[in-house]
Amino acid sequence: MERRRFLRLVRQALAELPSPYRDWLANLDVVVERRPRRHHLHEAGLGPGETLFGLYEGVPLTERGSDYGLVLPDKITIFQEPLERAFSNDVDVVEEVRRTVLHELAHHFGMGDEELERLGLE
Repeated sequence: MERRRFLRLVRQALAELPSPYRDWLANLDVVVERRPRRHHLHEAGLGPGETLFGLYEGVPLTERGSDYGLVLPDKITIFQEPLERAFSNDVDVVEEVRRTVLHELAHHFGMGDEELERLGLE
């Protein structure tokens, strides 16, 4: 898939968030990279050769205290190549990009893997 189209899919997933959630995206960068690097896999607790579609790095909203401030933005990285390898047709890629963006945003909002599984985002 052309990179420009993939970027549009990520932006579209963010734009479709309901208003109260969109308002909580201040100090959050969402970026697209071709593939995860070694440090991304390490951060996610994965080893070489394992698949990673997205990664949230930061302090979840639920863990921020009154001393939270003057920090670099949290970051969500979406990895294009693993998604394209795992899902062969465009319809599946479109849906999985949306699911991956929502999954990583849920971590930003403070949801753990158990909650994400219950919501069907794991």
